[in-house]
Amino acid sequence: MLQKVLSRVRKAVTDYNMISDGDKIAVGVSGGKDSQLLLVALNELKKFFPAKFEIVAVTINLGFESFDVKKLTDFYRNLGVEYHIEDTQIGRVVFDIRNEKSPCSLCSNMKRGAFYRAARALGCNKAAFAHHMDDVLETFLMSLIYEGRIHTFSPVTYLDRSGITLIRPLVYTEEKMVKACIKSLGLEPISSGCPADGNTKRHRMKELVRELSQENRHFKASFFGAIQRSGIDGWSIGKN
Repeated sequence: MLQKVLSRVRKAVTDYNMISDGDKIAVGVSGGKDSQLLLVALNELKKFFPAKFEIVAVTINLGFESFDVKKLTDFYRNLGVEYHIEDTQIGRVVFDIRNEKSPCSLCSNMKRGAFYRAARALGCNKAAFAHHMDDVLETFLMSLIYEGRIHTFSPVTYLDRSGITLIRPLVYTEEKMVKACIKSLGLEPISSGCPADGNTKRHRMKELVRELSQENRHFKASFFGAIQRSGIDGWSIGKN
């Protein structure tokens, strides 16, 4: 199963020119299944990919008491990768001090800011997030339904403020493949401890995608292909 994921990761990296010789990539690892698989995949990819690159795993600890830091560090050590854990009080700020009713947006912004600062301090010129194909579709639907605009995140994005290029090597990988691969590798996702997990707009979009996929087994492929052909948000192959 890992070979199937690696094949899709390599294709995405090649199609969108994600990695070049000499890159040092900060891999965002929350401990969840997606980010664990991304780190495993990039750690394997660097063994045979023509362009030589380095990776360092970066975790932003949001400060939730139930977050199992030891389990995460054991995962890193077993994999044999360089890692950095940035301790923050983002969870306390969002839920206790600000008492946000819709906490995801503020939390995401603060977490990304902390991540990019850590990446720069570690000498990284690129960052990798574990957004997969289902995330692409869910983000498109969220933007359309809740914001009234046609938008999703890009496979490659240059961030002016940080000087870092953000890449998403899992965009060709469906979530069901992620789950199957994590299971085959014997890895266990590590919960962030966030009290909002499973009760977000994204979760509702995930349910919608699941329902549509049950009605039409080609739904994801057709939807994703339409996004690529439209060329929105940097999705035209070979233009990055």
